[in-house]
Amino acid sequence: MSTINITNARANLFQLVSDVNVRFNPITIVNNKGKNAVLISEDEWKNIEETLFLSSIPSYAKNINDIKNNENWDQAKEYKKDEEW
Repeated sequence: MSTINITNARANLFQLVSDVNVRFNPITIVNNKGKNAVLISEDEWKNIEETLFLSSIPSYAKNINDIKNNENWDQAKEYKKDEEW
């Protein structure tokens, strides 16, 4: 994770926003009061929110792992968007 001080972040905000959206690499913005912030892309934030939500569902991860470990995946086919059902 990259680090930048708040003065430089302010001067380069447009480029920082572009960087986190292209590289998906969070940037820590530090200030002299010890209260830092992290800049991430909106897509990354939505992914984090979704992960937190799914993790809050009791037994969700266990159920996914049970399916993964107990299903016969030899017969599985790749989903195609234009496929008729």
